[in-house]
Amino acid sequence: MTVNELVRKAAKKLETPFLLIDLDIVEDNYRKLANAIPGCKIFYAVKANSHPRIIERLRDLGSNFDVASVGEINKLLSLQITPDRMIFANPIKRERDIAYAYDIGLNLFVADSPMELEKIAENAPGSQVVIRVAVENRHSDWPLSRKFGTDPLSAVQLIEQAARLRLHPVGVSFHVGSQNYDPKSWWNAIESVARVFYWAEKLYGINLHVLDIGGGMPVKHVKPIPDVDDIGRTVMQAVNEFLYGVNDLQIFAEPGRSMVGDSAILVTRVLLRCRRGSEEWVYIDAGVFHGLMETIENFRYEIVVEGKENEQKMPFVLAGPTCDSVDKIYDDAMLPYNVTLDDILYFINAGAYTVEYATNFNGIPGPRVYFVQDLASTI
Repeated sequence: MTVNELVRKAAKKLETPFLLIDLDIVEDNYRKLANAIPGCKIFYAVKANSHPRIIERLRDLGSNFDVASVGEINKLLSLQITPDRMIFANPIKRERDIAYAYDIGLNLFVADSPMELEKIAENAPGSQVVIRVAVENRHSDWPLSRKFGTDPLSAVQLIEQAARLRLHPVGVSFHVGSQNYDPKSWWNAIESVARVFYWAEKLYGINLHVLDIGGGMPVKHVKPIPDVDDIGRTVMQAVNEFLYGVNDLQIFAEPGRSMVGDSAILVTRVLLRCRRGSEEWVYIDAGVFHGLMETIENFRYEIVVEGKENEQKMPFVLAGPTCDSVDKIYDDAMLPYNVTLDDILYFINAGAYTVEYATNFNGIPGPRVYFVQDLASTI
């Protein structure tokens, strides 16, 4: 999403901070992924942005949904999305949440450890399970595999355990890390998990048929990115190379950031500029507690300052509005040298993991949410 005339008009009339979302971009992203990986069953990762209007748009397009909690399940149910369109993909679930999901008819779960399989077997007997495998994340901005996933050998053992527990192991999942810039990461991951398919059948006679490629497709920020067609071609080539012998293979994908990231701009305002020692500081009305949490891991957004796009830039410490020293966005934000009070800052392509992370810490509300579809005729 670019800073077009509608966004600029909204910035002048609406109280900041706010997130302006274009639902048509969300729909376009869904269609692009569906075309890039023919036959893929798409499970939108609700955690990326759970606004009901995003979910409704994707629901009407035929999307399925990746849920991580009972809260997300209940939100989907309230929007007339049935449990058969959900995968409980969080591999760290409370037992009562597993039981609740099972009782309402959700029977597709992800696990990556023996204890999790035991919990599922006890609370959701006979359910389908997908085993998550850890894969290389080094080409991503936000690696995930230290917290999630098991090695391929252990995955085969988990598949056998699932069968012994009278569950139905149906496939394998992986995640190449959020904001992954190298399509070959998916090739390498599929080559790795193909061994799990082979050994599950060879050792235990268990025929898997689901390959869940997770998410990780990047959104444009400050680095060049491959487009979804590049990633889709790589996925299909790897499937044909390494999983050609799997009958009726079903590919799942769990996009989050790539579905909504470039659909929105976060609009903020400068509250203060000052000098502290040798550093120039700028404080804005959104910070790590109010939409920019990912920057604590140095996630880099493109930032545009209204009316000063062509001014010479210099480094600033950019911080949020709260009384907490953690509320620091960047130590080296390159902003116009003359940025000052009431200037408008746009964080480009900020539709994912912004309002979802926002709190009301210090009594400061998170960004309001508006939609292009509503403002186009009123501003």
